[in-house]
Amino acid sequence: MRETQTVRRKVQLRPVRPAGWWCDALLLAGLVTITLALARGALLGLDLAVSRWAFAHDPVPLYRTAQVFNLLGQGGWLLMPISGALAVAVAWRHRSVRPFLLVGGAFLLTSATIGPLKLWTDRAAPTASVKPPFLPPEEAVRIFNDLPAGAYAMSYPSGHVANAIVWYGVIAALLVALTAGRLRPAAHRLIRFAPPAILLVTTTYLNYHWLTDGLAALLLGLVLDRLLHRVPWDDLPLPGRLLRGWDRPALFTSTP
Repeated sequence: MRETQTVRRKVQLRPVRPAGWWCDALLLAGLVTITLALARGALLGLDLAVSRWAFAHDPVPLYRTAQVFNLLGQGGWLLMPISGALAVAVAWRHRSVRPFLLVGGAFLLTSATIGPLKLWTDRAAPTASVKPPFLPPEEAVRIFNDLPAGAYAMSYPSGHVANAIVWYGVIAALLVALTAGRLRPAAHRLIRFAPPAILLVTTTYLNYHWLTDGLAALLLGLVLDRLLHRVPWDDLPLPGRLLRGWDRPALFTSTP
């Protein structure tokens, strides 16, 4: 009976809300629709209009404030170190390596999707019109571009927004584990949803990204987040003897 239950847990995914795969399909369809629309020249006018408005309404205090809030999306020296530190704390508290599985899974998933999409779509950032190589805005906004050597060509989708959805979801999950499930729901929602919303606004306002870069990243990030939360991290089979007991549940993700 025990062996049967173990096998069942190996294959059973965790439920997410909304339940089922229809939401994931809709999110992916939205991402594909935006990408195809941009490739056919649609939505470029919207991106240009929003970018020009932002360039024309950037008083120094507001611009500096947006820059500070935009730091919430820095992955290399903020999101991943915080996630790593929380994983160490949870691992030590519960005597389990499973928190590192969650962090490693998030890293692999984001690396395998966001970066390759940026390289494939070859889109310049709005600032390419005011910084070298000084591309005309009508050229910089194009997707699947043939940009000159040295031009920044990794604007679509926004890594800040997509990474924020994934990594703040990881941070929230680790905080739940660290507090043994006592993290308040309001705090959990604030950690998960406030930073991506802030980054969508600030990256667009600062002209680090076109509006559609952020919208596409929002859709992609939600898909990746849902995939990560489907994984029953506490039930994944690990070599218990090799880990000397450090394979115990730690993340409150066991399937029912």
